[in-house]
Amino acid sequence: MKSTFEKMGGTYTLGADGIYYPNLVSTDEEPHYGKYGMIRKTYLKEHRPVMYSLYMLEDRLTAHLNAVDDEAHERMDVLVRQMMEKQGVTEELKARDQMAWVGVVNNIRNAAEEIVLKELVYI
Repeated sequence: MKSTFEKMGGTYTLGADGIYYPNLVSTDEEPHYGKYGMIRKTYLKEHRPVMYSLYMLEDRLTAHLNAVDDEAHERMDVLVRQMMEKQGVTEELKARDQMAWVGVVNNIRNAAEEIVLKELVYI
C-alpha cells in the first residue's frame, strides 16, 4: 500500500541503517526576487495565509515571488516612461531646472509604484 507521500509523487531512499527516508529535494527555482517579491510575501503571510500555505506546500512560493517581482519591475518601467512622456518631462527640463525635474520624477515614480502595488502585489 502506498503512503500519502508516494501518492503525491514522493520517493524514498534506503538509508545505511535500513530505514527508508523521504527524498525532500526542492524543485523550486532559486530566489532572485527583490522589493516587490518581499512585499508580496509579507502580504500573503499576513493577509492571505491559506494562499501562502498552499504556495509553500506545492513548492511554488519562490517561483511566484520571482514572477511577481519581475512583472512589477517591468510595469514600473513602462508606467514611469509613459507618465514622463505624457507630462512632458524631458532632458531639457533636467538641464534647465534640476530640482523641478527631480520633484516631477519622484512624483511620477511614487504614483507608478502605487499603481503597481495595487495591481500586482496586493491582490
